[in-house]
Amino acid sequence: MSVQRLNADFSRRAVVHAAGLPWVPSPTAGVERRMLDRVGGEVARATSIVRYAPGSAFPAHTHGGGEEYLVLEGVFQDEEGDHPVGTYVRNPPMSRHAPRSQPGCTIFVKLWQFDPDDRQAVRWVTAGLTPHDDPSRPGVKVIELHEDDHERVRIEHWPAGLVMDLRSDNGLELLVLEGGFVAGSEAFLPWSWLRLPAGDRLQVQAGADGARIWLKAGVQPASLRLPLQA
Repeated sequence: MSVQRLNADFSRRAVVHAAGLPWVPSPTAGVERRMLDRVGGEVARATSIVRYAPGSAFPAHTHGGGEEYLVLEGVFQDEEGDHPVGTYVRNPPMSRHAPRSQPGCTIFVKLWQFDPDDRQAVRWVTAGLTPHDDPSRPGVKVIELHEDDHERVRIEHWPAGLVMDLRSDNGLELLVLEGGFVAGSEAFLPWSWLRLPAGDRLQVQAGADGARIWLKAGVQPASLRLPLQA
């Protein structure tokens, strides 16, 4: 199977404004993707936005390298039940499910990006969580989603006009959920995705409506194995 490489050099900054990309069909009818980064074939270390048409379903499968996702639109469904907008899930390596969506949905999903020994399942419905203040950044509110020895995942709310430096000590990745920000002359709007390599930094300013951001600190591709099937 051929290996596809998209934004596969983790020593370089990567930006994708995903809202403007075409949808690419997957092998399963009704399921389409917008790819953000990818190393592998149909089984890959991948970051994507995936859209399920109403009534579509994906065959039951095992996540050999784990799966992490955030529901952006609609309701994602599997054996664990309904996962509405804002649901954050980590299905660890060797977990298995048969995803579907009767009403249709869109998810932000990351595959094969877990420590191989990680067996911790995580599920948060973020609409029911209360953000807390970040004492180091006045006006910023944070919802903590996951933290381990390798990474920290959270949702941040940035107030309108906030100017700050994004610092990437061990790699940093974010997806704009609502509102947006500018970095230099570049505008980051909903579904804009940014990955900074370790040691990089970027000054940003939140827009007039502020910004709601999914953010992961700790992007360490060197420690992650490539899927054997790729």
